Amino acid sequence: MKKELLMTFTAFFFMSLTALTGVYAGESHEKTATISEEKVDVTGDGKKDLIYVKGVPFEEGAQFLKSIFLKIKASNGETYKIELEGGYDPVTTYRDLNHDGVKDIFISVPTGGSGGLSNFYLYTLKDNVVKDLTVPDPLAIRSQFEDGYKASMTIEETGQSYSFDLSDRKEDYERLGLYQDGKLNEPTELMVLPYGTLKPIIIKDNLYGLTGSQRINGAYNADGIALVESTWFYENDKWNLVNTRVKSLDSQ
Repeated sequence: MKKELLMTFTAFFFMSLTALTGVYAGESHEKTATISEEKVDVTGDGKKDLIYVKGVPFEEGAQFLKSIFLKIKASNGETYKIELEGGYDPVTTYRDLNHDGVKDIFISVPTGGSGGLSNFYLYTLKDNVVKDLTVPDPLAIRSQFEDGYKASMTIEETGQSYSFDLSDRKEDYERLGLYQDGKLNEPTELMVLPYGTLKPIIIKDNLYGLTGSQRINGAYNADGIALVESTWFYENDKWNLVNTRVKSLDSQ
């Protein structure tokens, strides 16, 4: 009798364990969507490699991808995987940005939201070695509102300073409590955003670099004050600033 009870208990235990394993296996399985599939030589052997951009939707039918990754099937038979952060509609561009004779993988992933921001990635797979080249950091910009409905900013990398007359927005600023009769109520910085756009362009001698745009806002996201553009060129294993340009934005 004891033997029969032991056999029954043992069978029940293994059945429960199998069911539990099945539950966890089901929970860990997530539906992966293929966003794009392209054939490009990114290893430099003269043969095209297969590059997939894949993502896991936040939920079925959702546009937001909670995780994104690159899957590269190289011509030598090896497979490489590069994890990226989540976002919307990733776009890949293939340009030789480090000037080693092999196309690199540049990826932009919009993050959504009113700021219109994106994450940007840059990888090389020359000689079947994955290397993160990174992208240039956004410009470091000091900024502040000033008395008389004015603002100023300084680009730290160049030392260039700019002033902005915001008197056409005084009613809005007074209503918000930012100013009182033209006097700033308290020290307040402008909103300096990271790159909204970053894309490859030809810089010199048919060689590619990157150009980026950062938006400077005032009291809120829709209160655009300026766009700061920067151009970068990869040389001596680092990104070098070529030039900057500041464009004032009219009040909305």
